[in-house]
Amino acid sequence: MKKILLLSDTHSFIDAQILKFVKQADEVWHAGDIGNLSVTDAIKDLKPLRAVYGNIDDKDARAEFPLDNKFELENVTVWMTHIGGYPNKYNQRIREEIQQKPPKIFIAGHSHILKVQFDKKLNLLHLNPGAAGNHGFHKIRTMLRFCLENGEINNLEIIELAKRG
Repeated sequence: MKKILLLSDTHSFIDAQILKFVKQADEVWHAGDIGNLSVTDAIKDLKPLRAVYGNIDDKDARAEFPLDNKFELENVTVWMTHIGGYPNKYNQRIREEIQQKPPKIFIAGHSHILKVQFDKKLNLLHLNPGAAGNHGFHKIRTMLRFCLENGEINNLEIIELAKRG
């Protein structure tokens, strides 16, 4: 079993509240718009990290992290990207591939809107953890955490950190 913490859109912000949840996870996944790499460095000092770069990320983040991160963990296939859309409105860049070979979990950030939605057509779980940082229009900073075990996704929780700013 693996305990996963999923966050996105930190926009160079990390604090003790985020790090408290990082310490409780087995792995941390960051769905882009990292901002300063000090954010991912702080996470990597504590736990293994999988991440993608987002549209605000500079050449250093783009050199360290991919646009798409596709992997399998605990017999669960995952596709994480920053701008991916959501069921029935997938981004044109990924639409054909996701229809031909859907993962069990599809993760996107970018919108700053927390969304957990099952795609019945593609039989996948779409996750967007909202935004953990202070930059953006969101009012509450959010993340998701869940467990992966033997091909299953369990104990999915929304984490509300605090009001933005």
